Amino acid sequence: MTISPPTDAPVRSTADLTDRWLAVLGTPEFAGRSLWLTWFGTDGRQLPVVIPVDDLPPLPDQVLLVGLRDVHATVLGDQLGGEGHLALALCRPGGPEITADDEAWAEALRSVLDEASWSLHLAAAGNVLPLADAPSGMWGR
Repeated sequence: MTISPPTDAPVRSTADLTDRWLAVLGTPEFAGRSLWLTWFGTDGRQLPVVIPVDDLPPLPDQVLLVGLRDVHATVLGDQLGGEGHLALALCRPGGPEITADDEAWAEALRSVLDEASWSLHLAAAGNVLPLADAPSGMWGR
């Protein structure tokens, strides 16, 4: 678990979230594959915790996905009063173009988080770009 850089500015858009991931990840170049998690309240303010899950397999694993869903439900209930947004960043080596494996991760996350407010960014080769946007209206609250 790492503590994210301090910020008072709420996230209000996908562009804001992309900028936040750039701030959290620093120069996003990675030797291995990982999935980073952080949460935002409905006011757009980030909880002061970021959880990296390292040594991620190239393709999603059902046990990991169910564990991720359970962690999200716990944080949502314990820290955000049952409402909030899970922001994820899939970090990997290689070029910044979206690959079939990246798409498989997005689809697998959809299958376990379909009822939740969540988003996914890809971080690779010094770039961060949205892969799955937050539900419309998340940032307009």
